This record gives sequence, structure tokens and C-alpha cells, in this order.
Amino acid sequence: MSIIGNIIWFVFGGILAGICWYIVGLLWCISIIGIPIGLQCFKLGRLSFFPFGKDIQLSNKTTSILLNILWLIFGGIQLALTHVTFGLILCVTIVGIPFGLQHFKLAKLALLPFGAEIKG
Repeated sequence: MSIIGNIIWFVFGGILAGICWYIVGLLWCISIIGIPIGLQCFKLGRLSFFPFGKDIQLSNKTTSILLNILWLIFGGIQLALTHVTFGLILCVTIVGIPFGLQHFKLAKLALLPFGAEIKG
């Protein structure tokens, strides 16, 4: 099921979402201070291409908490709200529920990307 879901996801928006994350990551990597944030954008981009069959495990490390607070201030909340909105819209239909759940997974990672580990 995850292979079919990933193919459908990739064709109907996953490629666009992943490319957007990579562009944002490249923009963050222009400055030395933004490199850690850019690397997290690349992590989100990889997950945005093929999210089915992958789980996210969050960490409670002190450095992760500080970076996550900065991330929330400079764009994390807006990205998470976008994913939640698309997730709610997709969950209206039965066919869209699996895709809506993937948007909720991406919203969780968009809120707290530092220290998060993608399994799968």
C-alpha cells in the first residue's frame, strides 16, 4: 500500500512540495547561520517526496528545543498550518484520508524539525 500511496502522492503534489522545501533549504544555506535550518528543510523535502511508510520520532534534547523555538518564530507555524489545512480538506472524503494523514505527519515535522528522526 505504501508504494502505491507514494506514487500517487508524488504525482499529485509530492514533487511540488519536495521541490519547494529544497528551494527554501537552498535559500537558508546561503548564510552560515542558516545552514542547520537549510539541512532540516532538505530532510522535510525528502519526506515530502515519499511520506508513506515513514514514521517521525521527536527528541527532547536541549539544543533541539532552542532551535525549534527559533524555527517556530521564523516560519514553522505557517508551514504547519498549511499542512493542517490541506490535511483537513483531504480528510473530508474517504479516499483522501490517507493523504490527509500524511499532511498531518508533515505538519508535526514542520513544527518541530530539529531533533526529529525519520524512521522507515
